[in-house]
Amino acid sequence: MDRILDLHDRAFAAVEAHAGALVPLLARGVFAATLLVYFWRSAATKLGDGVFGFLSPSTGAYAQIFPKAFEAVGYDASQLTVFHWAVAVAGTWAEFLLPLLIVLGLFTRLSALGMIGFIAVQSLTDLYGHGGIAHAETLGAWFDAAPDGVILDQRAFWVFTLSVLMIRGAGALSLDAALHRQLRGAPEAAR
Repeated sequence: MDRILDLHDRAFAAVEAHAGALVPLLARGVFAATLLVYFWRSAATKLGDGVFGFLSPSTGAYAQIFPKAFEAVGYDASQLTVFHWAVAVAGTWAEFLLPLLIVLGLFTRLSALGMIGFIAVQSLTDLYGHGGIAHAETLGAWFDAAPDGVILDQRAFWVFTLSVLMIRGAGALSLDAALHRQLRGAPEAAR
């Protein structure tokens, strides 16, 4: 039994030694493969018409972000406040920029933290703004046999992946690492 444990420990010691560089890269890869296009498509539905659509949210943006407030004004965006406009614009930009920064590995820890906050707000809006809390299949449940609940199940995996990036950073193959090497090497080159 000691030999088996020794073999196990040696084999996985090698894996663990390389995991520091591999885990963040894998987390960014999984994020890119599963969530990048999801968030970009969602953000695209929030863009207004024309060249300056990124400053003029679509009616879909208000319907998604402020469903009850938008309904209360008869779906007339002109009756919403500057606050509603600012949140819709900032949310749209965040939905484009934060995933891009994560995939590139630039400002990864802050971007991952921002995405965790974004997902929290998104989930609360889905549950309370869109009424998902009334539907058990939307909320889901942990420790049940169904892993497909939109909020508790799926988004827990999203947040876990982002938490890995927030804690570990982007890894060696990232713009964060290149920037760090560049800035760290700059004082030495000046000597």
